[in-house]
Amino acid sequence: MVRSLWTAATGMRAQQTNVDTIANNLANVNTTGYKTEVNEFKSLLYQTIQTKTTTSDNSPKPIGAQVGLGVRNSSITSIFTDGALLASESPTAFGLSGRGLFAVQGEDGNTYYTRNGDFKWAIDTENRVALTTSDGLRVLQANGEPIRLLTSSTDPNATVYMPSRVTITADGTICYPDELNNPQPITGMQPIGIFQFNNPSGLEKQDSGLFAVTDNSGQPINEYTATGIQRTKISQGYLEGSNVQVVDEMVNLITAQRAYELNSKAITASDEMLQQANNLR
Repeated sequence: MVRSLWTAATGMRAQQTNVDTIANNLANVNTTGYKTEVNEFKSLLYQTIQTKTTTSDNSPKPIGAQVGLGVRNSSITSIFTDGALLASESPTAFGLSGRGLFAVQGEDGNTYYTRNGDFKWAIDTENRVALTTSDGLRVLQANGEPIRLLTSSTDPNATVYMPSRVTITADGTICYPDELNNPQPITGMQPIGIFQFNNPSGLEKQDSGLFAVTDNSGQPINEYTATGIQRTKISQGYLEGSNVQVVDEMVNLITAQRAYELNSKAITASDEMLQQANNLR
């Protein structure tokens, strides 16, 4: 009966983590580019009560008796399905459709990845106009260099750009209109960096919707140079919403709550049985 108390306690602990995960999904239902998370469980060790043996007439009993010792959380996995594209009035809003992620340069100089395409034009530390995230992290080109524009120059031969007129095509090409107002690729600038991973669920989650590369995710696959992959489409003027399904999360929340209550009742039943055993004369 002490074993049953411990087993039920592990179930309550696991379901509490499950409720926490579901609550985080619901809290981020309106977060741009958020990917819903799913709790996964696995059983703990088993205790052998009786091994394979024979009965009194030497008949074989091939199946032993083992009692499980509870459950634990094995992982919290992000589901990288596409969210709905939501219209935005910002010219620097970019929604992704496909498996790719944007690359940004973190404050520590390392490269991180995100599905949040709510970007801004801002003055960076080198007094250049750069495409950045809402937190000021610079968005990278396919070659790993920041996307920066020359907006003023004393050189009469230099090309000066107005950030508001920059457009990005569906394949990530960064364009600027010519004299006839036709978008033309900016010379010397590679497309906006879009990268895929063999196992995106293996990425390490950071704050602000960023992901870091791990051994489990594999190395980033550059869509600009890779072959034989399905490329991601970029939609300017749209933002990718979260892929959280509120109805599904509410059902999961009810299921987790019921499982928590069942484990609580198992503890109560074990306690009553122990109390009756202590009262035996």
